[in-house]
Amino acid sequence: MKRNLKNVIVTGAAGFIGSHVVKKLNKLLPETNVYIIDCLTYAGDMMNIAGTKSHLFCIDIRDSENLKNLEDLEIDAIIHLAAESHVDRSIEGPMEFVMTNVVGTVNLLELGLKYFAKNPEFLFYHVSTDEVFGSLEMDDAPFNEKTPYDPRSPYSASKAASDHFVQAYHHTYGLPIVLSNCSNNYGPNQYPEKLIPVVIQKLQNREPIPVYGQGINVRDWLHVEDHAEAIVEIAQRGTNGETYCIGGNCELSNLELIHKIIKLYDGLNETSSEELIQFVKDRPGHDLRYSIDFSKIQNELGWSPKRSIVEGLRQTILWYCPTEYID
Repeated sequence: MKRNLKNVIVTGAAGFIGSHVVKKLNKLLPETNVYIIDCLTYAGDMMNIAGTKSHLFCIDIRDSENLKNLEDLEIDAIIHLAAESHVDRSIEGPMEFVMTNVVGTVNLLELGLKYFAKNPEFLFYHVSTDEVFGSLEMDDAPFNEKTPYDPRSPYSASKAASDHFVQAYHHTYGLPIVLSNCSNNYGPNQYPEKLIPVVIQKLQNREPIPVYGQGINVRDWLHVEDHAEAIVEIAQRGTNGETYCIGGNCELSNLELIHKIIKLYDGLNETSSEELIQFVKDRPGHDLRYSIDFSKIQNELGWSPKRSIVEGLRQTILWYCPTEYID
């Protein structure tokens, strides 16, 4: 049975994944009223939500006083995506991640309890990451919903803590929750600090493309539109109290991924860019491999990723530099 999602809050919706979730809600659930909470930090951009049917509250979730003005809203679900998410930044400044990802989540859970008191069908949906599970060896089985937590960076530790708080509010206060852990997202309007937009930007500027270590670290790549569709499906039909792993069925080493981007970029531009690859000192605590077993969401909700990596990368390249290409 599908939930009634007449009024939904999406946090962090001026950012990358959140903006795609708002667009999917508008498309798939056109009668849903979407309320956006975003404090418009460096990764938030009003252009990401331009043209969407939504109501923006420019609020910092780290300050609980800011959220009191929303208590009178009639809300059916909070889809919580607001987070600091860049591992390198977390290494340089962990406290920002603690405040946003942990304190901010607890503040939203408290707001969720207010909505739950008025609406017993209310849902708190927490969007998390596969990085909370730690690192896999090359021959290990993929992560699944039963994988023990083993975070290795300040970022993943902060997300693991927020996951635990969400589960604690469910068990202690009876707050209806669902939680999902996704693999690495990519696609249009991702802030250019993550690997794929960095590589595209370096190609545009003909600058060296930095590759940590020997580029052997493996990630499972998930197109953001596939992820957004999974989120909407879980919000509607996910089982109360359950966790769902969302993967892209596309494991690539960083070096393999970079070669794919270069091949597509060069094919569109009639350039040659392999010589731009530059190996640099590895990142501290760099997890070797992530992999997701998404059979639970596939079996229970009928979701699986639709977009191929070549299709997705080409779309992403064209979004970042649409005017450069030869027909």
